[in-house]
Amino acid sequence: MPIVIYTDGACSGNPGPGGWAWAVAPNGEPFGVGSESTSTNQRMELAAVLNALRSHADTSGPILIRSDSTYVVYCFRDSWWKGWLQRGWRNSQRQPVANRDLWEPLIEIVNQRGDVSFEWVKAHNGEPMNERVDQLAVAASLGVA
Repeated sequence: MPIVIYTDGACSGNPGPGGWAWAVAPNGEPFGVGSESTSTNQRMELAAVLNALRSHADTSGPILIRSDSTYVVYCFRDSWWKGWLQRGWRNSQRQPVANRDLWEPLIEIVNQRGDVSFEWVKAHNGEPMNERVDQLAVAASLGVA
């Protein structure tokens, strides 16, 4: 049975003050939060996953990341990252990959572990853990976390 970690990012404006959060199901403990004074929503979504995995570096067994970010989930589901590496960190439009400074360590951790999977969850749909990380991320973006 995998450890299930919910992640979310939030931004007050895009760009603007950003916050990220992760929490372990089923009860939301442990959890982590952080912020950046100027960020984007996608960057905060990535930061949430990266920090969740870093916080579980010494945890053995599979990890399931549940995220409402298609940006994060599709990257791994559809192996976008493989194309980025083949194209020298360029996306399919031959532009530099945004947030490469977060993608590189995240992809490295996922590949090193070999037991991380991703699942998309609809945002603002009443799922308690998704709502919890959303509230934590918004609070972090507003400086009240």
